[in-house]
Amino acid sequence: MDTAEDVQRALTDDELRRLDAYWRAANYLTVGQIYLLGNPLLREPLTPDDIKPRLLGHWGTSPGLNLIYAHLNRVIVARDLNAMLVTGPGHGGPAIVANTWLEGTWSERYHDVARDETGMARLFRQFSFPGGIPSHVAADVPGSIHEGGELGYALSHAYGAAFDHPDLVVACVVGDGEAETGPLAGSWLSNVFLNPARDGAVLPILHLNGYKIANPTVLSRIPETDLLDLMRGSGYEPYVVAGDDPSVVHRALAATMDRALDEIATIQRRARSGGVVERPRWPMIILRTPKGWTGPREVDGTQVEGTYRAHQVPLSGVRDNPAHLAELERWLRSYRPEELFDATGAPVDELRTLPPHGDRRMSANPVTNGGVVLRDLALPDFGEYGVDVPEPGQPMAGATGVLGPWIRDVIAANPQTFRLFGPDEVTSNRLGAAFEVTDRAWMAATVPGDDHLSPDGRVMEVLSEHLCQGWLEGYLLTGRHGVFTSYEAFIHIVDSMLNQHAKWLKVTRAIPWRQPLASLNYLLSSHVWRQDHNGFSHQDPGFIDHVVNKKAEVVRVYLPPDANTLLATMDHCLRSRHYINVVVAGKQPAPNWLTVDEAIQHTRRGLGIWEWASNDDNCEPDVVLACCGDVPTLETLAAADLLRRHLPELKVRLVNVVDLMRLQPDTEHPHGLPDKEFDTIFTPDRPVIFAYHGYPWLIHRLTYRRSNHENLHVRGYKEEGTTTTPFDMVMLNDLDRFHLVIDVIDRVPGLGARAAHLRQQMVDARQAARDYTRRYGEDDPQVAEWRWVRETDPTNP
Repeated sequence: MDTAEDVQRALTDDELRRLDAYWRAANYLTVGQIYLLGNPLLREPLTPDDIKPRLLGHWGTSPGLNLIYAHLNRVIVARDLNAMLVTGPGHGGPAIVANTWLEGTWSERYHDVARDETGMARLFRQFSFPGGIPSHVAADVPGSIHEGGELGYALSHAYGAAFDHPDLVVACVVGDGEAETGPLAGSWLSNVFLNPARDGAVLPILHLNGYKIANPTVLSRIPETDLLDLMRGSGYEPYVVAGDDPSVVHRALAATMDRALDEIATIQRRARSGGVVERPRWPMIILRTPKGWTGPREVDGTQVEGTYRAHQVPLSGVRDNPAHLAELERWLRSYRPEELFDATGAPVDELRTLPPHGDRRMSANPVTNGGVVLRDLALPDFGEYGVDVPEPGQPMAGATGVLGPWIRDVIAANPQTFRLFGPDEVTSNRLGAAFEVTDRAWMAATVPGDDHLSPDGRVMEVLSEHLCQGWLEGYLLTGRHGVFTSYEAFIHIVDSMLNQHAKWLKVTRAIPWRQPLASLNYLLSSHVWRQDHNGFSHQDPGFIDHVVNKKAEVVRVYLPPDANTLLATMDHCLRSRHYINVVVAGKQPAPNWLTVDEAIQHTRRGLGIWEWASNDDNCEPDVVLACCGDVPTLETLAAADLLRRHLPELKVRLVNVVDLMRLQPDTEHPHGLPDKEFDTIFTPDRPVIFAYHGYPWLIHRLTYRRSNHENLHVRGYKEEGTTTTPFDMVMLNDLDRFHLVIDVIDRVPGLGARAAHLRQQMVDARQAARDYTRRYGEDDPQVAEWRWVRETDPTNP
């Protein structure tokens, strides 16, 4: 630990005075944002008219955030650091906004909020006010990559930002409430994946102010020895700074930050000297200060400072209670604003000299506006990786297995700007070709027999979807690219994280100075229809429904039917900007339907008629067979084959959908088809039998405004599953080829009576397939080995 002399030497008396003044200024501006509508510099006594009618915001965490921000500014200037801040207690929004205004960035981004008295009044008024800014550290705040309204993701975002940014220091404030969440608890071990030779550094600052909104926090109440052991067990060297005397805490925090940054520099210097790169013990800081520090100690005879009562608005009845109004004025004047702001309302010169300038300001660091530093990927020509398809349905090849070599070469061509993320499933999802050029990132111990583990690995595998998502978001938000691959059923674990990222993308589209980011790309394999061996727990396609709830300008969903279409889709997604792209594709051997050129055209269209599978040339069809997803496409083509052999006079049009959002009208989604075009393809009045990968009601929801919606019948997953065979799985959900033929017979007018024999054959075929699986434990070869033949062939089963 630092000696008393070390602590005393960390700051001169003049430095201490200036640092404390800056902290007081930030605290004053924070309180002003929560409470004041007018009279920003207290030139007159406060009146009820100066107070906002609705008091919203969080004071409790703010003084600690202001303290950390001021001290980070000191070391950035002293060391010329390239640094940024991730704020876990995102509800401390007024504190971070106050600091961005003090150092000038807010006024540069929002010219009407100048650094003067008028600008200060606007700064105060806009906070948590209709037409203003949110109370959290939202996308409106310069320097923010993390809103923090939903807790748990600060540390994973910080590590994602540090990957491949070797000169960047990411300070991350972890609130003690946030530290109780599962995602944050798992995030401490992110240092196992941080390579000090090529990555930046993360400095976690665990801020223990003791309370959540109404309860004490766990980590503030366990014995300090246990807390220190917890941090050491996670690979950190913790340093504790504690107190409620500002001068003592200032000196201790300054000395501790200097020590932590010295250790970081030593770790990086050792790792970059050409020796063996090993997992270091990184420094971290535990800061204990009172909740609501420097605010009212008591209100109406009840202690507030240092308790949960300081969490939000310590004085709530200010407009109606003269005593509270007087206490608010005493509180504001305790910061001595006349010493901090000049006659114009601008920060005094002494305060202007403390923060860094230009891009060294944390609120102006270019990496926090990732689109500014984003560069296009070098993408190989995906056509060179495609499957040769001499005839539709040939050959059999797993789509993700074909994609793997292309992903491998994307990694090789972009060694500092692209990573592949997945929860221990990269090989399982058939992307193992990546390991021909890289390894799994790994800084912990290795033993003989380990597979592709190294500090330089660019595949990020950890058995936590939360960490994969958080790392990738941090990586994207600071100007890089990536893909998250996962089993379809378990991507739901990050539903709420996706919500927050989608909201960020939506909001930043309307912020002129925020530049577009690389898209967040999900590649979901091991999907619902081929988890027959794992059973019901692994069978869930509902992530698509969740994604479609987000704003149309942000989300895209693709279900390529084969390998070549998957290649074209992934190339498109990695070139795209500011979207969430969800791609669902199979990994098991399956028929391939389109050549590379055909796949390119089909992907561009988003949906289209497969003429080679249709027999409605130059006339209106009797029925439209539509399909979306690889297994539904296979079953639909098998159904079309049965119909052309048994009912050759029936005019069938087969439509395949790659881009799910094409089903919506163009008034609802940018990719939507105009009504006339939709009617041209799907007809305005003919039956449409739609085989869909996911829950069938989503298709109804997307198409409910279409003129032919009443004739649309959708088959999909209906929450029936178990451990069984692939074909039995589709039969359980009535998505099989035999049931699709029955649907056609039942829904094409006039067909029922004359096709009664065929209908009975289809019912019997379903039962026979079921019986075969129960007897032999696998699917009937007549089903499993079915192949499309371009012309009718009576010998084809």
